[in-house]
Amino acid sequence: MNYKAVIFDLDGVICFTDHYHFLAWKALADSLGIPFDEAKNDRLRGVSRMASLEIVLEEYHGPALSDEDKVRLAEKKNDLYRASLQFMTPADLSDEVRDTLNALRARGIKLAIGSSSKNAPLILERIGLGGYFDAVSDGNNITHSKPDPEVFTMAAQMLNLPADQCLVVEDALAVPYRDVWTQSPDGLQLHGKFYDAAPDAPIMLMLHGYKSTAERDFCGGLREAQAAGFRV
Repeated sequence: MNYKAVIFDLDGVICFTDHYHFLAWKALADSLGIPFDEAKNDRLRGVSRMASLEIVLEEYHGPALSDEDKVRLAEKKNDLYRASLQFMTPADLSDEVRDTLNALRARGIKLAIGSSSKNAPLILERIGLGGYFDAVSDGNNITHSKPDPEVFTMAAQMLNLPADQCLVVEDALAVPYRDVWTQSPDGLQLHGKFYDAAPDAPIMLMLHGYKSTAERDFCGGLREAQAAGFRV
């Protein structure tokens, strides 16, 4: 397959906002007397805000919370998070990511964002990518959050391309994936993770376990995808 577009997840792929999420969730958890650490924060990656709140509340032992109470708590967390995003700058976009995006664009590949976050437009603006992508599908225009593939299929529709002509780059294991072992032309065994949970969803290349954009190698991952027969 000759892919015509690459759809990138935002948080943890294009840039890292984990620390800002952690600070906001910890402030909320502290106010409720709930223990919260980096390990629990890792469980929230790729999960919607309300679903994340339920994870945070697993160790809550206070008065019963109504649905309205939970909405207010989620809004409080988001207010804290959005305030912290004002400190993001173009320096939060690594040279490796910027170079990869520009290289793909120079090859005529369309670029899109597929993020469950409703804060995606603000984040893109803060890191200097406001208006850069051909399409932005985010939490503001979808009905079902990840692991449902809607955010990616919506991005493909916004690009006016069939989903099977789009490659998704994602890092959150909240998204379903399968392990694929392949053999490259030179005999090397390559390991990739490709999304196949829905027949009409884009193929997904999983990049998981990176702690910063400086550690991740998009070009290397795409080379592996190419060697596996996924021509990008």
